[in-house]
Amino acid sequence: MSATDEDIVREYFEQNGFLTRQVRKYQVQSRKKTGGEAIDFLVHNPAWRPSGRPDFFLFAGGLPRIRRAVVSVRPWHTGVFTPTLIRATPELFDFLGESALREAARGLPDGGTEGGGDGGLVKILVIPGLPAREPFRAESAGLLKERGVDAVLSFRSLLLDLIARVEVNLNYRKSDTLQLLRILKNYDLLRDAQLELPDRPRR
Repeated sequence: MSATDEDIVREYFEQNGFLTRQVRKYQVQSRKKTGGEAIDFLVHNPAWRPSGRPDFFLFAGGLPRIRRAVVSVRPWHTGVFTPTLIRATPELFDFLGESALREAARGLPDGGTEGGGDGGLVKILVIPGLPAREPFRAESAGLLKERGVDAVLSFRSLLLDLIARVEVNLNYRKSDTLQLLRILKNYDLLRDAQLELPDRPRR
């Protein structure tokens, strides 16, 4: 995984008020990852208040419902997570193993491994996206839920949120990711989603 992908995800959570912890700083290549190595991020929301269970399809508006989470980033940007791909890729779920969740519970405030609105540990998978058409979308979501994924966050959704938050009149010297988005936005190469109006009605 590219450091760029991790930087984007980290900035997204931090811009939404989370504290983030990257479990490891090295890349595992020649052997199977251990439990802790299967986790990309641990995140904690210090402003959390009980407000119900987060939705499976996660957007910025649902983040306040999450107190702490374990995050796995799968930046396969040219692919869609179809039912076939999910069934053929068991390593997607390495971060949900018993040893990984124990490691996550030790690395976050208050411990706990149960997901939901009670402040327990939420398991988040960051991916390019699920199929747009039914029944494939529902089937993919069902397969992920069956294996223990609590929420799915798409790169498109988090990038749109970051773009909307970046202000062109601020200098983000401490973040290469935000500074790049700021420069692209300054030269009208990126636009806020709510400002993009279609030229003609869609059929």
